[in-house]
Amino acid sequence: MPVDNGLSISSSELNLYYDNYHALKNIFFDVKPGEMIGLIGPNGCGKSTLLKTINGFLKPRSGIMIVDGKEIHKSSLTEISKTCSNVPTEFPPDFNLNVIEVVMMGRYPHRKGLWWETEQDEVIAREALAKFEISHLSKRNINQLSSGERQRTLIAKAYVQEPKVMLVDEPTSHLDMRFKLEVMEYLRDLMEKERGMTIVIASHDINLMVKYCDRIILVKNGQIVGIGTPEEIVTEENIADVYGVECSIFKDSTGEVIVHPRCSLRFKD
Repeated sequence: MPVDNGLSISSSELNLYYDNYHALKNIFFDVKPGEMIGLIGPNGCGKSTLLKTINGFLKPRSGIMIVDGKEIHKSSLTEISKTCSNVPTEFPPDFNLNVIEVVMMGRYPHRKGLWWETEQDEVIAREALAKFEISHLSKRNINQLSSGERQRTLIAKAYVQEPKVMLVDEPTSHLDMRFKLEVMEYLRDLMEKERGMTIVIASHDINLMVKYCDRIILVKNGQIVGIGTPEEIVTEENIADVYGVECSIFKDSTGEVIVHPRCSLRFKD
């Protein structure tokens, strides 16, 4: 398959199995550098599996995944970590690390020695703390932070890897209304200022994806059923088909699209 350097991510006829379970089915999509992509679909549809396939954690049985011009599953872990960074939903609770230590972990792929960080690594980490407004938390244990502070710390850790692609899994699932918006603003601002960085976000919050993402990938039962702008993909018909939910979609006074779920089709009279 020819490598298209004009694309950030490209997948063709990709199939992935968990033993005999067909988790991803004939996945095909292209993402351009500098796009924010929302990955939506119901629980168990394959969103997290797709993220893990993009960053090489999972290997497909067939097909190909190209990231930043390279076939990701033929790259070393160090090469992958310089290309892709991950923002998980949660940080392991048994990690007894403070904020600066967590962020410094993101510099690991760039270390020239076996262990110790360089002065440049520390400068980059400190700049990231300032960028995401968590400098005052640098010595605080990660497990003592609020959900919003912890999420910003994980984004800072991913940022200092200097990735071409940032993969974000459920960044707002435990956040209140204010922090949901702030985390998405940080991600959007990051993408716009770091030109060429692609951000892919898996989320259940459809309204946030519509508000912030350039394009939406809609997934159902391990298959991509639609790719396009938020208004093209998030329709009443698609929500009913993929989620089994009757909803209303309208624009508010500012012109923003709002998805209002009304009822599960399972219980509709």
